[in-house]
Amino acid sequence: MISRLRRSRRPYLLAPAVALAAVAATVAPADAVPAARTDVALEWYDVTAETIGAAGAPSQITNSRTWAIGWVAAARALRDGGRSPDYQDAALAGAVHHTLSALVPARATELNAALETTLDRIPDGRAEDTGLAAGRAEAAALLADREGDGLDPVSVNSPFPTPDPAPGVWQPTPPAYGPGLQSGNRFARPFLLASADQYRLEPPPAPGSPRYEADLAEVRDYGAADSTVRTARQTETAAFWYGSSQVLYTEPLRVALARSGAATADRAALVALFHVALVDTQIATSDSKYAYLSWRPVTALRAGGVTDWTPLHVTPSHPDYPSGHSTYAGAAEAVLTALTGARTAPFELTSPTAPGVTRTYTAWRQLTLENIDARVWSGIHTRTADVAGARLGREVAAHTLRNAERLLG
Repeated sequence: MISRLRRSRRPYLLAPAVALAAVAATVAPADAVPAARTDVALEWYDVTAETIGAAGAPSQITNSRTWAIGWVAAARALRDGGRSPDYQDAALAGAVHHTLSALVPARATELNAALETTLDRIPDGRAEDTGLAAGRAEAAALLADREGDGLDPVSVNSPFPTPDPAPGVWQPTPPAYGPGLQSGNRFARPFLLASADQYRLEPPPAPGSPRYEADLAEVRDYGAADSTVRTARQTETAAFWYGSSQVLYTEPLRVALARSGAATADRAALVALFHVALVDTQIATSDSKYAYLSWRPVTALRAGGVTDWTPLHVTPSHPDYPSGHSTYAGAAEAVLTALTGARTAPFELTSPTAPGVTRTYTAWRQLTLENIDARVWSGIHTRTADVAGARLGREVAAHTLRNAERLLG
């Protein structure tokens, strides 16, 4: 499956429906052009995004799990590539609808309407019936298999006792001084990792070491709320990437899906493997964070005598090393690069934490590099935590891709 997707890779790809319409227009009169087939993968991608955006879980990894279950089920239902387009459309819609209905029941009315819209376009008959049944069956089986996997919001944020104060050791950060969050991720069951610590990072630089001192000096100068060296563009970058990684990467993944000319099964696999990699990456991130309990820059700087130092953005309530935003970016980059190529036609991206700002990208790596810089310029991570995070994300994503057939069949 994955090899087929790689072979279909091209630098500029129109969505299949658009390409078919363009060809038809060159060989037939306008009144004879058949209607382009609706891209059901893109349709249900949007339904998934809207459903989670409107009524998803409060924890990011739980929402990544929802994406992963729905789209792995769809990819499994579509693994027989010889099936008709009607079967494929019904199977994909059935798998994602069943998953979302089970995990986001508050959106039942909207989900049922979306399914009806898809099925109304498919002729009644065996292809529709068997496709829908196959999608639902795969979703039901995977939901049952993932029951109790520890990725529910309560388990993700299980209580974490604050460690005793010591140089280099994480302590609650201002202004809320809240307890450590997402510590439960490291106890959850991954999709493909053998264990949460399979790719545990090496220890962070020791307090007082040259690397540690250089990291801290950079955050002190460039990440302060009142920094006099951070440029306007750097401040904008920090704000742009401050929000949820899952929200910020929804559009880049959609761009990749819309531009892919691969078979429907492989396009479903793209979405599935992206989110499987991100679930496992977030589990691995939590493992390294809570194994090393590295304190945040604000704690280190104030303990070192800069008692009034304040970061540009509020520091999240968990340890510094590694940066979760960077692990997410690294994993996303690795999956998108492997399955769609390193570069794409220009696409625009906006951010809910930088209203009015639009940025244009042509390569997935650009997003990772901006994430690494942004967390330093926000004053909430050291550069070492960011760079190591991106590497961890890439390693987990590579593991996901190597073991994709074990997951998808």
